[in-house]
Amino acid sequence: MEIVSIGNQTITEFVLLGFCVRAELHLLLFTVFTVIYASIILGNMLIIVAVVSSQRLHTPMYFFLANLSFLEILYTSSVVPKMLEGFLQEAAISVAGCLLQFFIFGSLATAECFLLAVMAYDRYLAICYPLHYPLLMGPRWCLGLVVIAWLSGFMVGVVIIALMAQLRFCGPNHIDHFYCDFMPLMSLACSDPGVAQMTTFILSVVCLTVPFGLILTSYGRIVVAVLRVPAGASRRKAFSTCSSHLAVVSTYYGTLMVLYIAPSAVHSQLLTKVFALLYTVVTPLFNPVIYTLRNKEVQQALWRLLYVKQTETND
Repeated sequence: MEIVSIGNQTITEFVLLGFCVRAELHLLLFTVFTVIYASIILGNMLIIVAVVSSQRLHTPMYFFLANLSFLEILYTSSVVPKMLEGFLQEAAISVAGCLLQFFIFGSLATAECFLLAVMAYDRYLAICYPLHYPLLMGPRWCLGLVVIAWLSGFMVGVVIIALMAQLRFCGPNHIDHFYCDFMPLMSLACSDPGVAQMTTFILSVVCLTVPFGLILTSYGRIVVAVLRVPAGASRRKAFSTCSSHLAVVSTYYGTLMVLYIAPSAVHSQLLTKVFALLYTVVTPLFNPVIYTLRNKEVQQALWRLLYVKQTETND
């Protein structure tokens, strides 16, 4: 990253403007988002603890869910603390810190796109090929899919951040957002950001549309398979699960597509921040409920864990 001097001033940091609301609302918003952030951490941690502690949950589906929970803890934590700081004081961040924040968040968000596709593929195999499922989704293949998802996210992040690091930022240094996002940073660049923008657009199209297409294909085939089952509780449960998963996935992918593939469709910076909240805060908050906390096996694992802890305490 090149630091540029203008006169006697040197650009060494950016200031995140966050949500430009009345000062009287800052404490309220800080409290609300602190509770939400704590809920995200607690909910996803409970999922990880339940999967690790219960032998019955050592299956591919819950292995993927535990990875999703860990990923969401990380990428939410890369954004929300700095947003909370902005409600209490001026949220300043160094140029290097800003690029690092975008790299971590962007890499993890991309990894989640691929991981959600892996999870949909896992459900497709489990429902459409139940007899062959243990062979098709063995331990090595599960680990390989997760490693590919994580590495894909960070490889994309490395390419984008390498191009961003070549840009010159010589002022102004105010970012009209609550975290260091790509488009607000590009608008502050003094040098031509064309290569970085085009590369990011192409990678966004690939990393969003391909996994999303795989998810839709997997769930489409699941629906066809479920329709062949006689009407009853099993069919209703399957449709309920699929619709819940698709609602969360559509919200996550939809907002990312609007902001990174068709940013011109959002004409208001406030609306951009609202869209960003959907995939940085809302989706990680509801994912534990949609994916696992409604699951009886996870609930039973948590109750057993709580019972063991209480027993040990009483002894």
